[in-house]
Amino acid sequence: MDETINRRTFMTLAAAGGMAAAIPATVPNIAHAAIEEEHPKHMMELPADAPTVAILVHPKMVAIDLVGAMTVLKILRCRIFLVWKDKTPVPTELGIPVPPTHTFAECPRDLDVLLVPGGTMGTVAYMNDPEVINFLADRGSRAKWVTAFCTGAITLAGSGLLNGYKATTFWPLTRFLPLMGATYVNDRVVVDRNRITAGGPTAGIDFALVIATKLKGEEAARRVALILEYAPKPPFHNGTPEEAGPERTKAALDGRVWMDGQVEKQAKIAQKRLGT
Repeated sequence: MDETINRRTFMTLAAAGGMAAAIPATVPNIAHAAIEEEHPKHMMELPADAPTVAILVHPKMVAIDLVGAMTVLKILRCRIFLVWKDKTPVPTELGIPVPPTHTFAECPRDLDVLLVPGGTMGTVAYMNDPEVINFLADRGSRAKWVTAFCTGAITLAGSGLLNGYKATTFWPLTRFLPLMGATYVNDRVVVDRNRITAGGPTAGIDFALVIATKLKGEEAARRVALILEYAPKPPFHNGTPEEAGPERTKAALDGRVWMDGQVEKQAKIAQKRLGT
């Protein structure tokens, strides 16, 4: 990726974090170097015992799925690997490309956390992709924590890693988990032994704070929550079918008929492949 694209991508992400006004779009590389030099050394270097986290980044991923959870893990000072088949930037639904940092082959074999974010059409495309499934099954067989949220839980289930476990996923797709051997639990975050799954895109921060607690303890996770000023106070409660009611829920499902049908086809292929 050339310098112009790098700068444009950085500024798009910076705007989302409220930094665009403070950093000119044309700031030269020397300014970036100066900022990094002034940054406290202890904040730039990861501790020797930093948890190792591999996040599957894939084309058609939902950007908030990556950014919310990754922000928590970054503040927690984890060593994060963004992994995909190659290092070509992957497009998200917002049009913001995400460059993988490591290929599947380059990803460490032994992980503290394997994390699969979501994106419905990405799930459709990759939940039966042999290269993706083999990577997840391999790293998941040794990872201390095998995790996913949103439709990433469907992809994870397709690799066989939720067979025999309690799990949850994005609410329109929960009925597909049992096809691949998982037991659906209606909760925002579900922990079953070393599997952690969560609901839709906004559950990513809740999910990551649970992981933070497992990795570094509750006080460390509380510190992250305070730094992020994580104190949700929506103008209304309409984020689950129970809160939205039957009419709004039906309207939302009516708009997803084709997409969810594609997920069902792939889930049934995975069911046959897994023998569940």
